Amino acid sequence: MLSLDEARARVLSALSDAAQWPVETVPLHKACGRVLSEDIRARVNVPSWDNAGMDGFAVRSVDVAAPGVRLPISQRIAAGQVGSALQAHTAARIFTGAPLPSGADAVVMQEHCEWTNEQVQINTPARSGQAIRRCAEDMAEGAVVLSRGARLTPQALGLAASVGVAQLLVAQRPRVLLLSTGDELTPPGEPLRAGSIYNANRDMLRAQLESLGAVCTDGGSVPDQLEATRRALRNAAEHHDLIISSGGVSVGDEDHLRAALIAEGHLDHWQIAIKPGKPLAFGRVSRVSGGSAWFIGLPGNPVSSFVTCLLMVHPFLKRLQGASELYPSPIRLSAGFEWPRPDSRREFLRVRRQGDSLVLFPNQGSAVLSSVVWADGVVDNPPGNAIRTGDLVDYLPLQAWGMA
Repeated sequence: MLSLDEARARVLSALSDAAQWPVETVPLHKACGRVLSEDIRARVNVPSWDNAGMDGFAVRSVDVAAPGVRLPISQRIAAGQVGSALQAHTAARIFTGAPLPSGADAVVMQEHCEWTNEQVQINTPARSGQAIRRCAEDMAEGAVVLSRGARLTPQALGLAASVGVAQLLVAQRPRVLLLSTGDELTPPGEPLRAGSIYNANRDMLRAQLESLGAVCTDGGSVPDQLEATRRALRNAAEHHDLIISSGGVSVGDEDHLRAALIAEGHLDHWQIAIKPGKPLAFGRVSRVSGGSAWFIGLPGNPVSSFVTCLLMVHPFLKRLQGASELYPSPIRLSAGFEWPRPDSRREFLRVRRQGDSLVLFPNQGSAVLSSVVWADGVVDNPPGNAIRTGDLVDYLPLQAWGMA
């Protein structure tokens, strides 16, 4: 069996020789979740001028050296307005975000003032620079504010808008077709036949793929027949960049994906030394029209399918789109549980964080889907590593994958 790192390197190396992934320009409101394909530079200073950090009065600090000073109100400046120069021994009524008038060097918050329409009493000394947002203190014109390869979040879109950018160059969304294999699978909502199970993987994997920016098509369930499997792969390859299957990647009599992939393209099939998971298929499916589509076959057990999708498909789709960060970074936390009989494979244990400690889900079986619903992360446990209560372990929060 290959190690996870070896298997992942093989999958990602297939992209190193691929042509540059296509890009497109989209408006901000359609860019959330996409991967940025160019650096974004600030077109203006943010803020573009010194401005008031709160509602109050703009003053010269030398005029308010002691509490109780009374000053005439010379002008009123709201956000979006530009005031005149502030004369000595006067104050300007000013509101949050309004440009600071020249001559003023402080803003006194209104809670420290008493005023009428003509005059203000300032009940605290003013300090030069207080309650002022300085020009360019957030971003300077020309500075890179978003880097190529960043996955665009709602806050990133707000940042782009704040520097005057209305459109972004992003990677095109990969076209992914999702196949389920197995005659025993029944779609949710239909009567459950004797000996059959509901297809839990289809909607779970589709949600994962769409969270990565993919345009996902449901290819339905493929019968456990070689010719039907070959036909499904051929049809899927014509109009998709990547084909994902769940189930059928083992070597049982009813698992036909291996033979179908060899017949329809190229197969690099292996077992990965991880638990849950293990069987995985990677290769290409040839198109009749020329070229090929990538293929990743995941195991059928739902937890195995969920975890291997995180570990293998997520970095593949991120790298394909040019993302700069492929894997979440582990957090070192204390184990609040015992794991005395580790597996010889690298394990991903479903856990939940409680403060600075981790609690283990009691049933770590690969078919126990409730474990990944209960968990808020996994412990990445090295092969053969027993865990004692209090040991520091590597915790990977599901939130870092966008799964929580």
